[in-house]
Amino acid sequence: MKTPMTTMFNNEFPIFAFSHCRDVVAAVTRAGGVGVLGAVAHSPSALEIDLAWIQDRVDGLPFGVDLIVPAKYAGSETGGMSLGQIRDLIPDAHRAFVEDLMVRYDVPPLPDAETSGGQFGGGSDDKAAPMSAESQAPNLEIALAFDTALVVNALGPPPQHMIERCKEEGRRVGALAGKAQHAERHVNAGVDFIIAQGSEAGGHTGEIGTMVLIPEIVDAVGSTPVLGAGGIGRGRQMAAAMALGAAGVWCGSVWLTTEEAETHPTVKQKFLAATSSDTIRSQSRTGKHARQLQTAWTDEWENPETPMPLGMPLQPVLVDEAISRINRAAHQKGSGAEQLANYFVGQIVGSMNESKPAARVVLEMVDEFIEATSSLSSQLEF
Repeated sequence: MKTPMTTMFNNEFPIFAFSHCRDVVAAVTRAGGVGVLGAVAHSPSALEIDLAWIQDRVDGLPFGVDLIVPAKYAGSETGGMSLGQIRDLIPDAHRAFVEDLMVRYDVPPLPDAETSGGQFGGGSDDKAAPMSAESQAPNLEIALAFDTALVVNALGPPPQHMIERCKEEGRRVGALAGKAQHAERHVNAGVDFIIAQGSEAGGHTGEIGTMVLIPEIVDAVGSTPVLGAGGIGRGRQMAAAMALGAAGVWCGSVWLTTEEAETHPTVKQKFLAATSSDTIRSQSRTGKHARQLQTAWTDEWENPETPMPLGMPLQPVLVDEAISRINRAAHQKGSGAEQLANYFVGQIVGSMNESKPAARVVLEMVDEFIEATSSLSSQLEF
């Protein structure tokens, strides 16, 4: 297939796969798409290990890195806060609510050896707060030290220094947008392509559906290529996105049930059994609205009688250890931890009812895309 995105990256199919799992990233790239490693939860050392692993397995084919540097977060107006300062801002009432949640659902504490870690809440007080420009700066430099073809910012326009560093190193820069105005802002900042992400998507989303959003953004950004995202995991959806003007698709949720995915086994089984109605946009994990599987965890945070989720990055610091406790105990069927266990996923989860190799997902999408476009072409014959 030849689109502005396959031309930009010299790859076979305009399928871009966002995944936190290096095995998925490498598998999709080898199958002709472009795998993009979600690195927000990676420490610099872990990112270096994973990128070296991917690079060794893709034979020079394109892959990328996705970072999260939100335009606004606690302390962003004054240059960012340390993890210790973030911890000090968390109200006691919120801490008590989270601990009460663990008690009511009988989720055991972590072993002593595991309590000092965590993706977002662990570390010394002088550590940069998670999901901030300060925390992501080292990961950007590590991403650029490898043969990454693209770097994407997942929340808001990429900071100017990110764009400048990527351009210096000859890499492409992308950004997600949930409104046409956001996309225009990204283009003015200097990005090379836009990911138009509709509300159906997993993770951080806005409120506009993909069918409406893609043509709005395509019209707003002129010649800048657009990837369609949100509710896309099959070839017919890919064909629809490209009929709306997208030059390819950006998929995340569909990889969570692949054989290579490192999704928690309990959560993976929930995904395989879920319908498209079983997700919710909730602030309960990151402090910003993010679509995820609806479980007892999201229900507890949606209860108007309980504390409201805090903003980013306070909320991820607050719940980090609790989520680690849930994940550690969720293997036990029927346990409180199993009831609470969830993860980010989009409405496409209703079609994710079989675990397959990631490469097979790519090829099935391409086959169905060809069938869909051929069917449409035949219907247009007069």
